Amino acid sequence: MTTPSPFHEVAHLGHVELLTPEPEASLRFFTEIMGLRECGRDGDSVFLRTFDDYEHHSLILTGHASSGIRRTALRTWSAEALERRAAAIEQAGFGIGWREGGFGIGRTYAFRDPDGHEFELYWESEHYRAPEASRPALKNQAEAKPAYGVGVRRLDHVNYLAADVEANGAFQRDLLGARTSEQIRLDTGRIAAQWHHFGNKSYDLVYTEDWTGSEGRLHHIAFATDTREEILRAADVFLDAGVFIETGPHKHAIQQTFFLYVYEPGGNRIELCNPVSRLLLAPDWETVTWTESERAKGQAWGLKTIESFHTHGTPPVQAG
Repeated sequence: MTTPSPFHEVAHLGHVELLTPEPEASLRFFTEIMGLRECGRDGDSVFLRTFDDYEHHSLILTGHASSGIRRTALRTWSAEALERRAAAIEQAGFGIGWREGGFGIGRTYAFRDPDGHEFELYWESEHYRAPEASRPALKNQAEAKPAYGVGVRRLDHVNYLAADVEANGAFQRDLLGARTSEQIRLDTGRIAAQWHHFGNKSYDLVYTEDWTGSEGRLHHIAFATDTREEILRAADVFLDAGVFIETGPHKHAIQQTFFLYVYEPGGNRIELCNPVSRLLLAPDWETVTWTESERAKGQAWGLKTIESFHTHGTPPVQAG
């Protein structure tokens, strides 16, 4: 019997659950400064959405003893694709099991990648219907753009820190059907980072080598803006609000993304990005491999990558 191909079984990144030891301050950051809207609560968790994500929520913000990411949710293309991917993951020994759905989604299949990051797959999804107060003028937009804060358009991607980038990349390709758009290969031959995508976006999930050797940590989550100019404006918004700006605005060489990195009050790194012009339409795209010497040149316009970009992750590693 032929094993079904995993390609085109996962549609896109759905939402993430982010942990914060400063829940009230983090909530103010995401609502008042970033411009996300609250759309539900459950215990210590607040459900938030960007204005143009079509689903119920983009982010679950949960109060916790530490920072980091609890899980990442990926939507499949169909109910049948969900069953096939769950069976393949279960057979490979990475499964956690089936769970009942929550706000806006049906039942999910939970699992972990080789590094221990938790994921879930789902198919059934509630398409968001905006209340009168935030109903858009254009009916092909999920919600009106907020008139305050940054006003990010959508959740764009997640970058995970990993002890073994190649093992996690193989997992994403073999079991979830991701394709690797770009990667960094060190002089030793070791892969230090990989960018993976499920559709025509050039990347949805990224794995970056964790210099501490730890497993299961977060590098950052990213939200897309409409334009580069909105990122420049966001830098001023963050400056006035006292938000720590780590690096940027600037442009990456890899993926050519215009970026700005900040830390939210709980310590998690957040990226604002404008990657919308970068699409991979070629069905036979060959992975772009960057060498160690090429990456030593810095970002697209020569700015060197700052040291904290390689050392800061959540939850923080305790010195021992």
